[in-house]
Amino acid sequence: MSARTRKLGFLTASMLTIALLFSGCSSGNSGGSANGEQAGQSANAGGGSTNSGTDTGGGSSNGGSAAKTVLTLTYRDDGIGENGAFYKWIQEMAAAYPNKNVEVKPTPIQASEGDYFAKVALALKSKDTAPDIVTEDTFILNSDASAGFLEPIDDQVNAWEDWTNGSFIEAMKKGVTASDGKVYGVPYNTDSRGLWYNKELFKQVGLPEDWQPKTWDEVLDAARTLKEKAGKDVVPFWMNMGKATGEATSMQTYEMLLYGTGERLIDDATGKWTVKSQGILDSLNFIQTINKEKLGPPLSKVLNGQAGNTATREYMPKGKLGILLDGSWITGNYIEGGAAPWPEYKDVLGFAPMPTSKGQEPGSITLAGGWALSLPKNGQHKEEAWDFIKFALNKENSKKLVIGLGNITVRADVAKDPEYTSMPFNEIATEYLNNAEFRPANDKYPEVSTQIQTMVESVATGTAPDVAMNKYAQDVTRIVGADHVQEK
Repeated sequence: MSARTRKLGFLTASMLTIALLFSGCSSGNSGGSANGEQAGQSANAGGGSTNSGTDTGGGSSNGGSAAKTVLTLTYRDDGIGENGAFYKWIQEMAAAYPNKNVEVKPTPIQASEGDYFAKVALALKSKDTAPDIVTEDTFILNSDASAGFLEPIDDQVNAWEDWTNGSFIEAMKKGVTASDGKVYGVPYNTDSRGLWYNKELFKQVGLPEDWQPKTWDEVLDAARTLKEKAGKDVVPFWMNMGKATGEATSMQTYEMLLYGTGERLIDDATGKWTVKSQGILDSLNFIQTINKEKLGPPLSKVLNGQAGNTATREYMPKGKLGILLDGSWITGNYIEGGAAPWPEYKDVLGFAPMPTSKGQEPGSITLAGGWALSLPKNGQHKEEAWDFIKFALNKENSKKLVIGLGNITVRADVAKDPEYTSMPFNEIATEYLNNAEFRPANDKYPEVSTQIQTMVESVATGTAPDVAMNKYAQDVTRIVGADHVQEK
């Protein structure tokens, strides 16, 4: 459980030029939620996507060795390059892939969570820059499918025994099914979110090591105790609050709060986007309290695109962070070979459920997401790419990936595997899915998500919650239309 929104309206011709330059210079050795988040949360190396091609391998038309098909696989590099679990997994899969006439080449996009999807969209538009396989966050998949960037794969998955025999958890298939009812990817992980906390710090300040807060007030009180007693070097509470962290701000902060009030982005009864409500104000007031009382990190840290990495890879392992609202995937950083190895994490960390605002039913809340491997419409080698996806996401290889990333599996057979179940926190992170909520499967969501990030950051930097909400209402109304919004 390390996230991500489209910003096409803001991209200039110069960014397109940059993206194309990235595609031209990327190489497999150059080194991705909520998590996180994963191709997303623990994804790795490089510069950008590059189109596939054919390598003659020294052969000739006079009987030399067969030409190799080069498959490009694009994902997000979150700054750790070849040390990342996703990069290592691709390299392992490429080496083990039985078809030696195919070479698999990692082609990462180095970007913050907030910029990854915009850069991917640019690459997917053209046959010159589209990869053969792309990692899609399931929240953006419907939008990319609607834009014509992805290839439907219903025929392929329906002919794949793993897809039809119950190996995949049925509910997880919904995340890769777009609004047209077609399947546009194979999921490889999911996640849940909650409150990570340092049990040693809690013990030091007199808080329970088995912490189970029942309300938001109890969360705030614990943060206040840490501020008072843990020392000035300890950040009491950390959550994403900036536009630079993109979807992580929308999903791991705002929606975890909003859904904890009992409200949703889109009202279930009316099907309209709620743009003004008490739930929105309550959520923004929580964010304001963290900043007004200086319970969080300096704004220079939290508004940075690397905020998530700073919290999970620096502050938490060094005992400088008390509570972190984040995803189940962060432990992937701490395992051997991870971005920030920390053998003691399993004993030091606790993972408490995020309570609802006042302890109302169901008592706790989590948002679930996930990532998939998809075939771009403009990819050059769809048949070979699909064959590689089947190999890479079989039971054993899927298990290697989710264990390496610290994610929750989408495969029922992996979920029963002893190697998977023995991983610290997997059982509890999976249990949180019982109260899971999901982002709207609506093609306007990515644009609305951008406005959520703007609203959250404005409150974090001092704007009054009611003023920020009014601006949000105006912006969302402009995006979805007056007939599709409501106030409560």
